[in-house]
Amino acid sequence: MQHDMTQQEQSATRAEELPGAERTHQSTGDWEVWKVGGKVFMLQTAMPGEPVVILKADPSDAASLREAHSEITPGYHMNKTHWITLHPGGGIDAGLVDELVTESYLLVVEGLPKQQRPVDPETFRLAQPRS
Repeated sequence: MQHDMTQQEQSATRAEELPGAERTHQSTGDWEVWKVGGKVFMLQTAMPGEPVVILKADPSDAASLREAHSEITPGYHMNKTHWITLHPGGGIDAGLVDELVTESYLLVVEGLPKQQRPVDPETFRLAQPRS
């Protein structure tokens, strides 16, 4: 019987599948950080007693996601327009977690110089299954 992964486990599993993604541990505080090309695309920490996942998001998508899901709020300790925080609570399924992690990764990849990109963002985006 398969156990349901937590959002942090699900997002970490997805991030580790992405080409060029690197996981590091922040030296100060209890933060796990995922980067691509030296740039952060995902963070994990515990807000007062609550494990959260922080992801980059297109500003219009971030607003829509916050409206649609009470478990999605502006980015904790990040730019509130460009980052979102996923809170536990059961309202965000594994497929959406995977999509949000992938999109965060691709937004960062798009900002890298072309020669440093581990994937072509548009080709990679088109190849991803949608839930």
